Amino acid sequence: MTAPLDFTGERFLPGLDGEIAHEHWHRYAFARRFVAGRRVADVACGEGYGSALLAQTAAQVTGVDVDAAAVAHARDAYAARGNLAFVEASAAALPLDAGSVDAVVSFETVEHLPAADQPRMIAEFARVLSPGGVLVVSSPNRPEYSEARHYANPFHLHELDRDELARLLAPAFPAQRWFRQRRYLGSALWNEDPQGDVEHWEAGRDAVGVAQPPSAMYYVVVAARDVAALPPPGPALSLLTDRDDREWHRIDAQAREVLRLDALLKERDGALDRQTRTLEALVAEHDMRLAAHDRELAARERTWREARDAAEATLRQERVAGADERARLERAIAALERVVAYRQSARWWLKLPLVRVRLLWKRLRGE
Repeated sequence: MTAPLDFTGERFLPGLDGEIAHEHWHRYAFARRFVAGRRVADVACGEGYGSALLAQTAAQVTGVDVDAAAVAHARDAYAARGNLAFVEASAAALPLDAGSVDAVVSFETVEHLPAADQPRMIAEFARVLSPGGVLVVSSPNRPEYSEARHYANPFHLHELDRDELARLLAPAFPAQRWFRQRRYLGSALWNEDPQGDVEHWEAGRDAVGVAQPPSAMYYVVVAARDVAALPPPGPALSLLTDRDDREWHRIDAQAREVLRLDALLKERDGALDRQTRTLEALVAEHDMRLAAHDRELAARERTWREARDAAEATLRQERVAGADERARLERAIAALERVVAYRQSARWWLKLPLVRVRLLWKRLRGE
């Protein structure tokens, strides 16, 4: 048994849910009416689920894919289907004989080829089809699929709009019947008679009118060489739903998750508000402490300046007093020096005996 295929993000695999499942299953379910009892080539069959679905109504289905691993997986997974075979080949070089099939089905293939190879692929479809054969092909509508969504699919080499796809098909398949495909979730009223007409309404604020088909995300084209070869058009509207309502369960789960995240967001916002208020209180307290500290520093600076000014004034006073004392001492020293100088002179020595007699006389007189 071959290993399971990995999901690349582009090729659909059974078991996937959501938009990709709805789109791919719907195209093959829609195509079955056009291949009933016919020999069919399913080009770019991928995993093979679509070829197996077509084989439920077709006489014989040959699935063709360029990927060897996908072909090996398909052969193993659908080996029990006696009217189903798979071959490895390019869509632009089919290993089938001319006129060997009555229908070619190729969904979401053309955009994976370079622009130069796309006409070769359509020519190959025409070559292998029998004269009354029919082609059922789909392609993403570039203006809606890529441009409106600002989306670039890395697996797509050359996407087309409606006119470009029509011109590509016209040389080999001038007879064309177009269908628009777009994922749609709305309200459906089902007529229990499958042959009944389909109503399609759109409601505004104050009126209800006939709805126009939505812009195509994908075009599905049933084409042939002439109008006579085109099969009956089928229903005006084809709907596909999810048997287990997995998509609605997914949407409900997402809604619950949004509510849960919204509650968490509100809780987080409340916690942030509380933290903000706490931080604001801490900041205010810190600012008050800084202001008190600044006032204390300013007071200390004033005290320091006053002490410095007082010390400088005292120092100036001491310097002035010191200068006065020095001047006084210098005058005293100068006077002593004059006395010493005088007493060392001859005049002093001549006058000294007289001075001593006077002093003695004063003592005798008791003065």
